[in-house]
Amino acid sequence: MTQNSTRITRLFARLKQEGRAALVTFVVSGDPDYETSLALMRALPGAGADIIEFGMPFTDPMADGPVIQAAGLRALKAGQTLHKTLAMVRAFREGNADTPIILMGYFNPIYVYGVELFVRDAKAAGVDGLVVVDLPPEEDDELCLPAMAAGLNFIRLATPTTDDKRLPKVLQNMSGFVYYVSINGITGAATPDYSQVASAVARLKRHTDLPICVGFGVRDAQSAGEIASHADGVVVGTALVKALQNSLDRDDRPTLRSIKDVTTLVQELAQGVRAAARVRA
Repeated sequence: MTQNSTRITRLFARLKQEGRAALVTFVVSGDPDYETSLALMRALPGAGADIIEFGMPFTDPMADGPVIQAAGLRALKAGQTLHKTLAMVRAFREGNADTPIILMGYFNPIYVYGVELFVRDAKAAGVDGLVVVDLPPEEDDELCLPAMAAGLNFIRLATPTTDDKRLPKVLQNMSGFVYYVSINGITGAATPDYSQVASAVARLKRHTDLPICVGFGVRDAQSAGEIASHADGVVVGTALVKALQNSLDRDDRPTLRSIKDVTTLVQELAQGVRAAARVRA
């Protein structure tokens, strides 16, 4: 598998032929425990997720809102580590060879793990791409270039404040897709302005041929459909993590509702994304 042919690039090529956007679902690995998290991960594709974005728990997640912060702390309290996150990816790959998996998080746990070892182990486990939000393009030597050399897509965030002067630098060495953050602020903080999203996607497409996926603020089928009518992918995180959180008991343990509540929401989101395909066609 080369940098030009990954599960991510093949997925977007297929969806382009189908005339629809991708649904990218974010959950935190190990939330609320290893077994539940793995079961949820395995259930997401059947519910309609096209890509799984798997959060790597970290004690200081500066870009995340309170819902995802709490999920990370639950996972850490339950004993989740980066080694266990990679083990979950390996276990997932035993039954699913096709769904792209992206690890999203911060550089510190990767640095502690060891960059060379992490890149090797992530690739061997079946990871397809990385989103590391606190590594700017000026630091590409740290992780981006080693990841690319191993055949992993390196995906960066573009925001409403990323102007045309800065954008070429952000796009440098990026592959897989561009992750456009539709609001200024942390995850789950606000609802995006869909007219601004449309113009932002159009601006990005003037600078790159990569697919544009839009996240932050997507909560339901309607908002997913609005984004999908303009973008190549819709990223949903806080809403899913909150659905899981709301299903837990008072001691943050899973209940019989936990997997079902999340997958039901994913099904609704997928319907919204797929309905927008008729608008795009």
